[in-house]
Amino acid sequence: MKKILIIRFSSFGDIIHARSLCKVLKESIGFEEIDWLVRSDLKGALEGEEYLNEIISFERNLGLGGLVRLAWSLGKRDYDVVYDAHNNIRSFVVRMVLMFFSSSKVVTRSKERIKRVLLFTFRINLFPKPYKAMESYWAPLKTFFNSGTTLKPIEWPLDPPSYLSKDLKEAIVLVPSTAWPMKSWPKEHWEELVRLLPNENFIILGGPEDIFCEEIKRVDPERITNLAGKLNLKESCAVAANARFIISADTGLQQVADLAGVNGLSLMGPSAFGFTTMGKMKTLEVSLSCRPCSKDGRGQCSQSVFQKCMVDITPRRVAREVSLFLRQ
Repeated sequence: MKKILIIRFSSFGDIIHARSLCKVLKESIGFEEIDWLVRSDLKGALEGEEYLNEIISFERNLGLGGLVRLAWSLGKRDYDVVYDAHNNIRSFVVRMVLMFFSSSKVVTRSKERIKRVLLFTFRINLFPKPYKAMESYWAPLKTFFNSGTTLKPIEWPLDPPSYLSKDLKEAIVLVPSTAWPMKSWPKEHWEELVRLLPNENFIILGGPEDIFCEEIKRVDPERITNLAGKLNLKESCAVAANARFIISADTGLQQVADLAGVNGLSLMGPSAFGFTTMGKMKTLEVSLSCRPCSKDGRGQCSQSVFQKCMVDITPRRVAREVSLFLRQ
């Protein structure tokens, strides 16, 4: 086996989960070339990965025709293995073209859709508890691994912007924004957390649309650096991977920190598949019969208190966990 193509277009966190494979595919299994097909706007989640030969990006606006043409060109590369780590309509099109026009061995990651229906429709949970998505990306390739192959933290290949090097050694990184509102920790909780830790400095990560982060900064502008919208995806990943300590809900940056072996707190609410894997991040959650109610935080809340599963993770509880870590 010399060449492998990984297909995972999105989302950010899932790309990071699957990225954990790159080192072992190269060093332990011996693939000489590893290529990755990803959505163009998420290419930054893979940039700097030393074990990747090529990051092949796809523009969504090219449509089905563009996808077929891209798949046709990939079929000429004679991949030994094509790993469909996405298993959606786009990846199905690509793998069908490759199976028809090449001799590639195709491996597909199951989304375990029957289990999902049982969980989210009938509240019958047959998934492992907690469900660690990172491990699920390794499972379809287990026939290639030897018995000694294990999932370990990686040394992130990119450094954060130089002007942040000193701050990262002293500050706590906060990730207040999530893709879906229901799995976000309330803004007021972030503000209260800052007040409860008066001797700590903070760095906030987020996107350009996360203007509410500026409101958190206003609690104490001298202690808070708001980088929301000021870093690209690659730079934000580097900051998360080099943090002294990070606090985040179920986000891609949480998975970056987890994969890099960073200490931190994971604030878990409605989502089922965002639990961390490496053991350095402690999960904070509350016990509710309705949890988990969503694969990724989208949908409607059934509680009288909106997103009660996140609201009930109190700032005082989070501050206490931070203080325990700092005293170590």
